Amino acid sequence: MTTTHPVPPALSARRRWTVLAVCCLSMFLVGLDTTIVNVGLPAIGRGLGVGTRSLEWTVDAYTIVLAGLLISSGALADRFGRRRMFQCGLVVFGTASLVCAIAPSVGALVAARAVQGVGASMLSPVALAIVVNAMPDPRERAQAIGVWASVFGLSMAVGPVIGGALLAGLDWRALFWINAPVIVAALVLSAVFVPESRAPRALRLDVPGQALLTVVIGVWVGVLIEGPHIGWTSPAALAAYGFAAVATVGFVWVEARRQQPLMDLRLFRSPSFSGAVLGAVAVFVALNVTLLLNTLYLQHTRGFTPLAAGAATLPMALGATVCAPWSGRLVGRVGPRLPLTLAGGFTMAGGLCLVGLDGHTSTPLLLLAYLLTGIGFGFANAPITNTAVSGLPPARAGVAGAITSTARQVGAALGIALAGGLVANTAPAGLAHASRPGWILVAACGLLLVLLARTSRSKA
Repeated sequence: MTTTHPVPPALSARRRWTVLAVCCLSMFLVGLDTTIVNVGLPAIGRGLGVGTRSLEWTVDAYTIVLAGLLISSGALADRFGRRRMFQCGLVVFGTASLVCAIAPSVGALVAARAVQGVGASMLSPVALAIVVNAMPDPRERAQAIGVWASVFGLSMAVGPVIGGALLAGLDWRALFWINAPVIVAALVLSAVFVPESRAPRALRLDVPGQALLTVVIGVWVGVLIEGPHIGWTSPAALAAYGFAAVATVGFVWVEARRQQPLMDLRLFRSPSFSGAVLGAVAVFVALNVTLLLNTLYLQHTRGFTPLAAGAATLPMALGATVCAPWSGRLVGRVGPRLPLTLAGGFTMAGGLCLVGLDGHTSTPLLLLAYLLTGIGFGFANAPITNTAVSGLPPARAGVAGAITSTARQVGAALGIALAGGLVANTAPAGLAHASRPGWILVAACGLLLVLLARTSRSKA
């Protein structure tokens, strides 16, 4: 049954931007937990006695679950209330973070990270939907989306820096304890400042589509992680390829025949919308390949401490910090094409700097590569988010944010899996050479962004 809800009164300018600040706080937390663990992976491995393959699951258990549930969480928020879903997500995320902090084994840690992903799925699309609904003016909304995307991008970039600082004086469990005060603050502020909102039309939950999407993402990423261990042409791997292919075809078939699908495949007929989704995947593949290869190379091959490895990524965080808000303003003024072109160009340059990486690559070249990659990442998020959200009706703002966020997390999971596969079972001395295809992949992602920019509108 379709339920309609009265339109809430317009919020004052101060209240609207306060709502944005609260949502940005939660998004900073979601993004931070996607990357803060990266710099702590060697310490986690030593503390729990596990290798690279298990460490990959520590990161990807979070991103796979997050990617798989984002769209349903957005749809549920549109139906039952965005603030309510937002607060539930904070509670689940916070509880899972505490379990991560006391996990006695890698299995318990991976399971708790998966539950963290459940909570995060209730935050990412819902926060964007709350922002979109709080900003009725299109120009102000574009600026707000730019700020939101900038904060999310910044959180991803500074994760290794904050992680390295925590590990300098504490152990790896501090990477999860830090979430507690942020969760408490976000719960209090959301109760005071964030208004409740729902979509005018209540949509049914697409259970078959949700199940198939989760299987598709989980199996494809899982086989990339386990491939080096089980063998790419082993019977188990071949069976996984076939199962994933059948699930993918089944997802497309089911979604094309449902009246209210989890993901409206007709949206992908729009070149700009498809480009935004593909661009989101490419950006986060590049970022996560960079972060994982950087962590392993600096700590294992070069002997950096976690603090030094995190500090080495400061140029990346600086580039993202400076360029993300600049990108948001550019999107509002001239549209997404220029900032997306800049994002691709700088990302490609960052990857090309390290295609000849060896055990003695100069520190200035490393820092330059991280700076260029950070600039590219900073320019990327605002045009991608703006294009994707603009491609859907405002009434489905939750789903709009969810599709973009799903693409980001799929990219993150793929990036970790691909980078881990390149260096799995590699000795520290050979890690630099083994990682070279990863830097070629980063450059290729940048080139793809440049090409995708051509499908974007030149004016907002």
